[in-house]
Amino acid sequence: MKSFLITGVAGFIGSNLTEVLLQSNQYKIVGIDNFDLFYPKKTKENNLLWCLAHPNFEFLNLSIEDQELEKKLSSYNFDAIIHLAAKAGVRPSIDSVESYYQTNIIGTLNIYEFARKQGIKKVIFGSSSSVYGQNANTPWEEKDTDLQPISPYAVSKLSGESTAKIYAHLHQISTVSLRFFTVYGPRQRPDLAIHKFANKIERGEPIPLFGDGKTLRDYTFVGDIVQGIIQSLDFKGSNFELFNLASGRKIQLIEVVRLLEEALGKKAIIEHLPPQPGDVSETFANINKAKLALNYNPSFSFENGIQEFVNWKRILYLQEPFISHKPILQN
Repeated sequence: MKSFLITGVAGFIGSNLTEVLLQSNQYKIVGIDNFDLFYPKKTKENNLLWCLAHPNFEFLNLSIEDQELEKKLSSYNFDAIIHLAAKAGVRPSIDSVESYYQTNIIGTLNIYEFARKQGIKKVIFGSSSSVYGQNANTPWEEKDTDLQPISPYAVSKLSGESTAKIYAHLHQISTVSLRFFTVYGPRQRPDLAIHKFANKIERGEPIPLFGDGKTLRDYTFVGDIVQGIIQSLDFKGSNFELFNLASGRKIQLIEVVRLLEEALGKKAIIEHLPPQPGDVSETFANINKAKLALNYNPSFSFENGIQEFVNWKRILYLQEPFISHKPILQN
C-alpha cells in the first residue's frame, strides 16, 4: 500500500482529494495543515470529519514553515508528496506580501528539502493559473514563456514552479506542477466569488460586482481537479512537467450570478464597483497536454457544478457533515 504526504490537507482541494484516495482503500495518507486563519478553523475541521474516521489516515497539525518539519516527519516512508499548502488569494497577497512569500516560497522550499533528504522521488505541486497574469494570448498553454504575473500570490506560485524544476534537475525528484484554474464546488473557500455571492444572495445583501461583469474565468469543478491530481501521480514522461488543469471553457461573471440565482431560487442585488487591483480580465486554458499525457478528462458542466455547490451549502447549514467524495465522482 503506497503512502502519501498531503500538505494543506484540511483545505478545499486537499480534503476532497484525501477522501477520494482513502475511499479507494489503496493508500495510507498522512495529512498536515496548520489551520491558517485565512478562514475559520472550524470550517477546516469539518472538512476532515470523514478522513479522521478512516484507519488509513493520520493528521498532524504542522506548518510547512516549521523548521523542524523534517524531524517531525522523518519516521514516515512516503512514496510521494502532494503539496497543496499555501497562503491563498490574489487580492489579500497585495497587502501581505511578506507572509505570502514566507509561506509559499520558503514553505515550498522546505517541502523539497524534506523530499531530498528523505529520498522521496515524486512530488506533485499545486500551482495556479495566476502565473500567466495579464496575458492576451489565450487559450494559455504550458509552453508559453510570456508569463506576466500581476500579484504577489502569482509570483509566489511561479517561484514554486521554479523550485520544483531546480530540484528535478539537481536531485532527480520527479515533479508535476499543476496549474489549477478557478476551482469551485463543495468546500470552496468562503472568500471566493461563487461562495461569497451565494451567501449574499441568500441573505438578500448586495453582491459586489467588480468591473462590468464581463470578466471571464475558466471555472473548474473540484472533482475534475482531484482526478487530475490522482492521474498525475502515475506520470512518468519526464522529471519535470507542467500541466493546466481546467475545464477549457470560459464563463462570464454575470453568467455565474445568473446560474446562482437559478440554483438558489432567489434574485441577486448587484452593486457595481471598479475593477480590483491584481485581477486579470480573462483566464482560459488549453488542456490538450493534460488530456494526452494524463488522460485528464474534465466531465462536470458548470451548471451541474453550481448545483452541487448549492446542495453542499444547504447540507452545511443543516449542520450535517458533508461527505464530498460521493458527489464529486458523479456527473
